[in-house]
Amino acid sequence: MPYKLKPLGCNGLTAALLMAALIPVPHASAQGYPVKPIRLVLPVAPGGGSDIVVRAVTQRLNAAIGQQFVIDYRGGANGNIAHDLVAKAMPDGYTLLWVNAGIATNAVLYRKLNHDAVRDFTPITQLTSQSYVFVAHPSVPVKTVGEFVALSHARKGGLVYASTGAGSLPHLGMELLKLEARVPGTHVPYKGAGPALIDMVGGQVDVMMPTIISGTPFVKAGKLRALGVSSAKRSALLPAVPVIAEQGYRGFEVSGWYGMLAPAATPKEAVVLLNAEIVKVLRLPEIGERLLADGAVAVGNAPEEFGAYIKAEIAKWRPVIKASGATVD
Repeated sequence: MPYKLKPLGCNGLTAALLMAALIPVPHASAQGYPVKPIRLVLPVAPGGGSDIVVRAVTQRLNAAIGQQFVIDYRGGANGNIAHDLVAKAMPDGYTLLWVNAGIATNAVLYRKLNHDAVRDFTPITQLTSQSYVFVAHPSVPVKTVGEFVALSHARKGGLVYASTGAGSLPHLGMELLKLEARVPGTHVPYKGAGPALIDMVGGQVDVMMPTIISGTPFVKAGKLRALGVSSAKRSALLPAVPVIAEQGYRGFEVSGWYGMLAPAATPKEAVVLLNAEIVKVLRLPEIGERLLADGAVAVGNAPEEFGAYIKAEIAKWRPVIKASGATVD
């Protein structure tokens, strides 16, 4: 006699529900992400320049997505501790990395890393871009990049330039300019911008390329002379100072930046949502004003654009670092 299906009773319904529970379901990110707080790892110690931007952005994101961003400071090893941690984190959208330009330069500066800046991360967006300003001590008789180049050639060994440390962007920016202009020079690395600027103002070194926010007060006070700005466009902080690219070095650009990454294989739904909400925050006038006060401008690009930018930055700095001989390990 053929078997006949019976209507599900209470026992049949219970069994069906149990079987359904065993069937794989889409990731939680597709079911209302985020459903819990998000850990945001910073590759710096508390109290740095990142803090201002991080808190300005995350305070508004907390309200926009209905969950809190929990800041986790993991400074040390030039950011690599934080990079390693996030690269190995669960790719569920609940561990993110607030990253700066160091992730691109580290890819070249370090002979061996436990992560790959491209392969091991999913880009979300570039948050900001920050200019540097090329400054000279007033005793150095130059007012333009061209005059700096001429004097560097005239002086044996070139001019002496300071940086905030070997492999830092102020160092690599000067190395890039040396390559572009084909000039000699002597590098004096310092442990941070403070000591370097003190010696700059004191006339112990000739030139430097600090961040525009740290250099501008000395320029406005007449203690340093601005020769050019490193960004592609003039800065609102020093609108009368031409960019270096305007002075015969087309395409020259050195920019610091902040961005947000997630571990590789993070669900697309989470990436799309985070990108959209972050871009909305960056478009707010009050955020733009806050960033400008710190020498930065908002970016807020697509994940694909940010990923391409990181690759381009690695390719850009590779020959510069090789030519300079800079290494940190």
